[in-house]
Amino acid sequence: MNYKELGRTGIRIPEIGLGMWQYDGSVEVLRRGLESGALFIDSAELYGNEDLAGRAIKDFKDRVFVATKTHHWRYGEVLRCAEASLQRLGIDTIDLYQLHWPNAAVPIAETMSAMEELVDQGKVRHVGLSNFTMKEFREAQRAMRKYLIAASQVRYSLVDRTIERDALPYWQQHGVTVIAYSPLANSFQKLIDADRTNALQTVAKMTNHTAAQVALNWCISKSGVVAITKTKSIEHVVENCQASGWRLTDEQIAMLDAGLRFRRRGRYEVALRRLLRRSRQRIKRS
Repeated sequence: MNYKELGRTGIRIPEIGLGMWQYDGSVEVLRRGLESGALFIDSAELYGNEDLAGRAIKDFKDRVFVATKTHHWRYGEVLRCAEASLQRLGIDTIDLYQLHWPNAAVPIAETMSAMEELVDQGKVRHVGLSNFTMKEFREAQRAMRKYLIAASQVRYSLVDRTIERDALPYWQQHGVTVIAYSPLANSFQKLIDADRTNALQTVAKMTNHTAAQVALNWCISKSGVVAITKTKSIEHVVENCQASGWRLTDEQIAMLDAGLRFRRRGRYEVALRRLLRRSRQRIKRS
């Protein structure tokens, strides 16, 4: 398993981790993933499975990098939720505590102040964001007074490449780790359906790896990008871990780029989606 630096922290994390979104598999699968080198697990209070993650990492606490998220934004709520996550995970410190998404109804300075307080208290080592646009990320970083945001967790795969327009170059330039979720799309079949030229299987044969490993390696071949995967299968979790430790060539990457249909949401579409979300948040708070 290859490792990459988390932001500019000096800490190195596996480039393939275990994602817990909608995870309903067994603790044994998670443990096999950890044993196979994916010593990086990502959960969230909203997922309702931090306790499961805690059971999985029990024998790996001195080696595993633990990330989780809060979907609360008020200062006191953030502090209380972090404490509850620590209890469920069975750990003393969260390695990466992430704000699950932005909320226009709460000043970002209030939320980020709470995140910094958690670092000061030693309950959190590093702060990250999830589902933030580049603009929202910059606003959050400006609200920080003491620390740099280490990571940005976003959707990224061969078929969803919206962040390539401006966000990915910005994060790479500023030393922010990108944690790619859904790196095999919501279902691997979506990658197959988008593969007009059978490029995945062609490259898989060239590299003596599986198509899924090729798709994951494409993702982690990008500078500063790591990926979190989810599966209920021991066979597949081992397969996913073996997507690391080697690299596609530039020619193979070009074959995949040319062979698969992908989308990059336009700036106006992204802005409209954010405007609608912000409007709903303000109405809910009013």
